[in-house]
Amino acid sequence: MQLKELIQNINPRRIIGDLNIEIKKIAYDSRQVEEDSLFICIEGFKTDGHNFIKKAIQNGAVAIMVEKELEEYPEGISIVEVADSRETMAYLAATFFNNPLEKLELIGVTGTNGKTTTTYLIKAMLDNVGKAAGLIGTIKNIVGEKTLPTTRTTPESLDLYALFAEMVEANLSYAVMEVSSHALDLKRVTGMDYKVAVFTNITQDHLDYHHSIDEYLLAKSKLFQQVKDTGFSVVNLDDPKSDQIIALAKGEVLSYAINKEADFQARNIKLDSRGVSFDVRGRYNFSIRMKLAGLFNVYNTLAAIACGYALGISPEEIKDGLEKVTGVAGRFELVDEGQDFTVIVDYAHTPDGMENVLKTAHELAEGKIIIVFGCGGDRDKGKRPEMGRIAAEYGDLVILTSDNPRSEEPLAIIKDIEKGMEDSDTPYEIFPDRREAIFYAIQKAAPGDMVLVFGKGHETYQIFRDKTIPFDDRQVAREALEDRFKGGMK
Repeated sequence: MQLKELIQNINPRRIIGDLNIEIKKIAYDSRQVEEDSLFICIEGFKTDGHNFIKKAIQNGAVAIMVEKELEEYPEGISIVEVADSRETMAYLAATFFNNPLEKLELIGVTGTNGKTTTTYLIKAMLDNVGKAAGLIGTIKNIVGEKTLPTTRTTPESLDLYALFAEMVEANLSYAVMEVSSHALDLKRVTGMDYKVAVFTNITQDHLDYHHSIDEYLLAKSKLFQQVKDTGFSVVNLDDPKSDQIIALAKGEVLSYAINKEADFQARNIKLDSRGVSFDVRGRYNFSIRMKLAGLFNVYNTLAAIACGYALGISPEEIKDGLEKVTGVAGRFELVDEGQDFTVIVDYAHTPDGMENVLKTAHELAEGKIIIVFGCGGDRDKGKRPEMGRIAAEYGDLVILTSDNPRSEEPLAIIKDIEKGMEDSDTPYEIFPDRREAIFYAIQKAAPGDMVLVFGKGHETYQIFRDKTIPFDDRQVAREALEDRFKGGMK
């Protein structure tokens, strides 16, 4: 499409050069620029796209979008200057990909914990009734029969619109997506209207970025201001901050809860190692038996049920779709090689997420609880001692190790965690090497014990200062079990 067509829905501060040039691709990374591209300069946390203009032109850019005045303007290149490159990119992407959201309904799920499982439940429920849905989130992106890798929970707006366009091409009706606080704050979902937005909960996380829980909540609340007038805001009423979400929410508000009266409430909850069962009461009334364990999955299921109601799905169809879900990768995932103790891998990497899983573990474990975990480097340091305190409170043996240390020293991160364990008598060991830590935990487990490996869940890598290595907690746990039981189970 011509540059003048591409920019028809934005208000540039100024334009230099030819608007009749053909644009065949848009890119915000100079390495992705090809012939006849528009390169969008975005100022990031570590790099600034404005510093890569020459590289983009060498790679074939014929137009550049900037938000800063340039010291010198390249000859023969069209320049579009805007107030905010990130925000503008969302509108350009919508135009470039022929407005796919006119043919696709968006369902967004935000919150500290539970986003991934809730999106999987909603997608399963929709697919079950023939309302074909794509998925965008932490583990992977799914478009029809195709699975695509993901680098972040919520992609940049340009990448989102490329996915939406693929979904339309694949004749999908819905896109179910995790919406992170970063994405909302960094305008990755600007201009996108949601049929349903879901709030799971908010607890301490990402305070390295948001600085305070109030800032974090404000970022989350932006999603509910993008709900269509004919849409629905689905809110967990048991969360102490729910009233602040509701105050800003658009569309019809639907509530769900365990402890409070709500539009969708769980009663007669029964938990066991195979899953949860409960009665749904409120706007819909039925009983459900889920193959997902833990009280936290009651909340995730309620959120999906409320979403199903919003989309006009019957109680019978909701129940049928949700009861077919057998699990989500890295979410309370069982590693079972026939051993006489339980090994669980879970993505929980926040105090609240860890505590929720450990409460479930306490109800299910017959013997001791052995915990393996670390905390990510270059991330919210405030949660480290709190996670140490929670591990010491619920665990019988805690093994401190590395998560993704990134640029930090693993032992320095572990020392931060230790501060929360100073007042506890719970024994703990330190193994900075994560593989050694998992092997040690599995060697220590006795019949009836439960080993919980926290933090990385579905991830298949580990990030260090100077390298990223292949690492899958589930695979390492299997290797540790095989090593322990060479020659057969004991």
